[in-house]
Amino acid sequence: MPRETMVPRPAKKSEYVLKCATKQSEKGWRDLVATIRNPMSETWDFLTRTPLMTTPTNYPLEGSLGAITRDGRTFQRWQHKPTLKGTARVWFYVDGGTVYLEQVHTAHPHETK
Repeated sequence: MPRETMVPRPAKKSEYVLKCATKQSEKGWRDLVATIRNPMSETWDFLTRTPLMTTPTNYPLEGSLGAITRDGRTFQRWQHKPTLKGTARVWFYVDGGTVYLEQVHTAHPHETK
């Protein structure tokens, strides 16, 4: 019997690649997928297709949270809400064709309250 393996969804050439930039974001993403799978699937679709589109659930953070520096380069930090009424948040930045998940919060982050 052949070994069963997952088949990853192939990305279109126009899509962004989604990567975890921290261990915390990796764990937070797994935790959210375990609890709100369908909204996280939609989040994945949104972030790989249109991460820089401003919507009621996706927008740049402001003030001291509005920028992140990685390897001496500064990027605009964005926030995505997987659900309109939920408290989960995904903080990310975009570098070229890659969306880096910086922080994934299962509840509303204290910094933005």
